[in-house]
Amino acid sequence: MRVAFLGLGIMGRPMAAKLAQAGHEVTVWSRSAGKHVEGARTAVSPAEAARGAEVVWMCVSDTAAVERLLFSVDGVESVLEPGMIVADSSTIAPSATRKFAERVRARGADYVDAPITGSKVGAESGQLIFIVGGEEATIARLEPLFSAMGKKTLHMGPTGHGQSAKLGGNLMISMIFEGFAEALTLTSKLGVPRERFMELVNASMIRSGVSDYKAPFVLRHDFSPNFPLRLMHKDIHLMLEAAREARVKLPGLETVEEIYEVATEEGNADLDYASTLALLEKWAGIDSHSTTS
Repeated sequence: MRVAFLGLGIMGRPMAAKLAQAGHEVTVWSRSAGKHVEGARTAVSPAEAARGAEVVWMCVSDTAAVERLLFSVDGVESVLEPGMIVADSSTIAPSATRKFAERVRARGADYVDAPITGSKVGAESGQLIFIVGGEEATIARLEPLFSAMGKKTLHMGPTGHGQSAKLGGNLMISMIFEGFAEALTLTSKLGVPRERFMELVNASMIRSGVSDYKAPFVLRHDFSPNFPLRLMHKDIHLMLEAAREARVKLPGLETVEEIYEVATEEGNADLDYASTLALLEKWAGIDSHSTTS
């Protein structure tokens, strides 16, 4: 398929590479100059990348970035044609997704929200999970692309439901990890070796996919970004915004957001979101060097 891929960040670049490796005709564009993908053509604007494409795939940082890609002077809207599909793997506001889709469909194209889970490792290995909102027939047309980049496609319902489900998933991740980090901090302060505490975690019902994935990193204090804190913080803001729109109260998440706010002020924005552990340890007076294994 002829694919324009817009956004070559931590996730986007390996995703575009997987499409090119699968034999699709890929044109890429990135806001940051100098980024390229082997086997793909590089365009100078979103409109140039999208011109003549069957599918325009986006993976950028936030709602405003998606809006710019689509509707700026050199954006995708100017070259949309009937039958084209716009797919968005960014994590953005569900309400904005529905508005963007309506405007894209007014040009005869279709729109699918397809946020992802699987982190950097999943993108690089082609093992992402796509959380999708849109029409069944449109999603079926995208199956060769989903298969090239991921291991599973989950259809959540109509447009916007992919983004809504992704926010729910990230809400759970942020809170589960925060509980894990607080437990590590408390038990360390009380003198329990972290290796011993992890034996309990792994042998009991408190084990989770979050602890399985994050434990090897946090136990050696490796906070290199698989999912930067600034992006999880952005997603937490999206969750709270969606909750306000739906008149839903999220008291636990409101507390977690305060921790992210301080972690950002401490300079952790570009580290992995797991670096909130370092903040908790600092507050507890724990020497991080004494806890690494």
